[in-house]
Amino acid sequence: MCLRSVIFNIFFKPKGGIVRLLDKETIENALLNNQRILEHIDLSDNKKIVDGSFVASVGFFDGVHIGHRHLIKQVKEEAKRLNLPSAIITFPIHPRKVLQKDYQPALLCGYEEKLERLAATQIDYCISLPFTYDLSLLSANEFMEKVLKNDIGVHTLFVGYDHRFGHNREEGFNEYERYGKEMGMRVIKASEWHIEGENVSSTKIRSLLKEGEILKANTLLSYNYTLSGKIVEGYRVGRTIGFPTANIRSWERYKVVPALGVYAVLVHVRDVIYDGMLYIGTRPTLHNDPGISVEVNIFEFNADLYNQSLTVEFIDFIRSDRKFDSLEKLVEQIHEDKRSVKKRLQQERV
Repeated sequence: MCLRSVIFNIFFKPKGGIVRLLDKETIENALLNNQRILEHIDLSDNKKIVDGSFVASVGFFDGVHIGHRHLIKQVKEEAKRLNLPSAIITFPIHPRKVLQKDYQPALLCGYEEKLERLAATQIDYCISLPFTYDLSLLSANEFMEKVLKNDIGVHTLFVGYDHRFGHNREEGFNEYERYGKEMGMRVIKASEWHIEGENVSSTKIRSLLKEGEILKANTLLSYNYTLSGKIVEGYRVGRTIGFPTANIRSWERYKVVPALGVYAVLVHVRDVIYDGMLYIGTRPTLHNDPGISVEVNIFEFNADLYNQSLTVEFIDFIRSDRKFDSLEKLVEQIHEDKRSVKKRLQQERV
């Protein structure tokens, strides 16, 4: 199949295709600076690229964090040197989810958000490779030759310093390099990226989020962590105590929900950004529901949001969730929380 026949620009919304990919600011900045918009190649239905030649890297790239961006920077620089397009080859579904149907992945971003994050790196292409059981049985050599070289047309492959692929991930970079020479593919080992002597990984960031370490997680991501979702009906208790909240049901089923507690957040509603206070918890003082509630109090906002969508951008952790002796004590604490959130968001702007 010709390369041009499987490409669509990410900022378009094809029928039955991707719904939310590039934020408005990314598109405007790219067009303003005469930069090309990320293009997406979907290799589902056994499609192949017959006229492609890429400098590329392959992986799941969950979160597209600062370590991923360091790798992508190397891919782009080599692509520019060789006058070839740069590409990231990734999977729309977590490989382990395909192999283990009951596996519940914890994700830093869904596939649409991943494409949005990749677009921000100014990589030329994102190549979507469906992960299948048959694909999992390929050895590293078979994967490189049948998929990367023959189906995609990889000219130069960058391998993350700790990344392994192929059946059971049995081989490493030395083998990849040897196989590449045999089939005419350059294989380069990407340099490492450390922050304060530590490797950056999606696993580390997930752990930080679950511990409420928002500042550290945001540093490793290189952007503020977000949750997006639909506003659903809640218990409406907040409005009776002066703090109306919007209850959020995440669009992404497997996205990591940070530690229980109160957070300073920015809330994106209808292309407008508001200050807000987010609560994640079991509402122990009210005894309403044992399930985890995610609800946000939007400052200086008074409108009905039910069945609409919004995005919260995590700025900082304020306090842990806890039970209070009375509703009155809870209200006092919420007032204190709001003061703390406003102060923290003000510091963010300085």
